[in-house]
Amino acid sequence: MRTMATQKSENIMRGLLDLAGIQVNGNNPWDIQVHDKRFHERVLRDVELGMGESYMDGWWDCEEIDQMVDRALRARLDVKIKGDWKILFHILQSRLLNLQAPWRAYEVGQRHYDLGNDLYCAMLDKRLNYTCAYWENATTLDDAQEAKLDLICKKIGLKPGMRLLEMGCGWGSFAKYAAEKYGVQVLGVTVSKKQVELGTQLCKGLPVELRLQDYREVQGKFDAVLSIGIMEHVGYKNYSTYIQVVDRCLKEDGIAFIHTIGGNKSVTSTDGWTHKYIFPNGMLPSIAQLGKAMEGLFVAEDWHNIGPHYDKTLMAWHSNFEKAWPCLRERYTDRFYKMWRFYLLSCAGAFRSRSQQLWQIVLTRQGTPQPDCRFR
Repeated sequence: MRTMATQKSENIMRGLLDLAGIQVNGNNPWDIQVHDKRFHERVLRDVELGMGESYMDGWWDCEEIDQMVDRALRARLDVKIKGDWKILFHILQSRLLNLQAPWRAYEVGQRHYDLGNDLYCAMLDKRLNYTCAYWENATTLDDAQEAKLDLICKKIGLKPGMRLLEMGCGWGSFAKYAAEKYGVQVLGVTVSKKQVELGTQLCKGLPVELRLQDYREVQGKFDAVLSIGIMEHVGYKNYSTYIQVVDRCLKEDGIAFIHTIGGNKSVTSTDGWTHKYIFPNGMLPSIAQLGKAMEGLFVAEDWHNIGPHYDKTLMAWHSNFEKAWPCLRERYTDRFYKMWRFYLLSCAGAFRSRSQQLWQIVLTRQGTPQPDCRFR
């Protein structure tokens, strides 16, 4: 009986994968090599969670996961497979509870951003930017990340003496660049203790203060309020709260800026594997959700989509991670290696398929002169 059920699951999976041009045990780099036939039933039952966990368990492999994920998402296989009660429970939980409530705010910092500065120093560019780079006129990760930082500075019209608030400051990469190149003062807040520790060292001697603090707790008035990669942790129950904090902290004639991954449709949860292993309580906003939060408070001056640039950024991070692994493996397990590899490459495939976007949004208040956002 078990053999018949297993064979049926395999037949269903093979049929689904065939829609995307993916073969089981095929010769193409995007084909899946199955080492345990329980893989098929597990993915049909647990969807993304089953796919990621079975890879970490060694049940399957793929030479180029990014290409496989790209093909799978273009064929919409993610919506063709229905999950079991565990996934439905997570979705229901996210709707009933505020998974990004203040008392939960530091969980993602402890479980993801505090993994180890050695990991991030090895994987990222020299300035430690952990967000999408801008590759328009760049050929290296370092240059592309500096181009991103300068693009943001120009979009918000930085001038010497301005005081900025950065919500979700990471290791202070933007704060340090803006202070060095544009002569501004920056207050940055993050929920990661290790980011504050290293970032404070890197910004020593500059008019930059980094705090371990939830964005909702910040007080004061600033010429510009921005975030580069925090909106993915805010949650749909708190988009309005985030915008209200921006409104509270922004001077009357100030300018606001949001750099965030975005989804093509409104959701109220993330996939089970990402929630469990990478970004607990994470969630991608949609245009509709952000627009509703901004309504009545801000004018959207510019909405720039640089999503394809994230594919290239993630592949550069993956390349750095692979090169550094011989040294990193002394502190991290082989299971972590498979988890991190699946994370980076599957995300690259998601951006390549255009399932995810990267938006840069410039906001002002009604009555404020329109800023020049034509920098590309």
